[in-house]
Amino acid sequence: MAVTQTQTLPAPFLKDVTEDYAKRLGQVTAPEMDTSKFRPQVAGQDPYQTTAYDRVAGGIGAYQPYITQAGAYDTAAAGYSGPTGYQDFVSPYQQDIIDTTMADFDKQAAAGITGIGQLATKSGQYLGGGREGVMRSEYQSQSDLNRAKLLAQLRQQMFTQGQQGAQTAFGQQQQLGQTQRGMASLVPQLYSQDTAAYGAMGAQQQAQEQALKDADREAARMEAYEPYERLGYLGTGITGMLGGYPGQYQSTVQPNPTPLQTALGIGTGIAGMYGAYKDMTR
Repeated sequence: MAVTQTQTLPAPFLKDVTEDYAKRLGQVTAPEMDTSKFRPQVAGQDPYQTTAYDRVAGGIGAYQPYITQAGAYDTAAAGYSGPTGYQDFVSPYQQDIIDTTMADFDKQAAAGITGIGQLATKSGQYLGGGREGVMRSEYQSQSDLNRAKLLAQLRQQMFTQGQQGAQTAFGQQQQLGQTQRGMASLVPQLYSQDTAAYGAMGAQQQAQEQALKDADREAARMEAYEPYERLGYLGTGITGMLGGYPGQYQSTVQPNPTPLQTALGIGTGIAGMYGAYKDMTR
């Protein structure tokens, strides 16, 4: 008995397409891809960021000179607050003024003594005797008292002027010290603000540079993968066509029967005929 074998084959044009696709796929994928063209790259620090970094080191301890200077002003102020602080503010001519004033006083006092003698002579009394002696003694005592008062006033005036100068200087030194402390507090803030501004500007520039590098890398990747993507689209289309044209062409193969198959076929035919005969005679 003959055996029939049936094969389902794709349409002839699909065979050509798939063979061409396989050939092109081998050509594209055979060479090794140079991935260094689109490896990730990191943008370097912007000059503004470098400046900000350098300013951090410069800002550390930048307040110290102001603190030191404030301490110096405090020390100077303390010197003006002591019992001898006024001496630095006494006029260098003050003693000359005192000496001149006292000399003039002594001159006038001496003239007064002379006047008492002259008055006593006119009145007929002699020096050292009687009423003249009393007048001289009283005059000298009052003169000495007045001289002491005048000298005390002059010295008090000198001390007061010096003390006022010391107080003024004390206040000035304290104010200067406070100013230096204010600067010591302000300088780090200014450093911080400037550093932050430099850093922010640098970060913007670095981000722009990074975006350009990423864009170049993506362009290189797209160029490298374009043949693969094109083949991918083609493969997807071929797959769809293969699924849309099932069983378009069939081929039948019928081999010659062997002697055994012939004998079995004859036997089967006789048996069939005998079975049909029996059915007819019933």
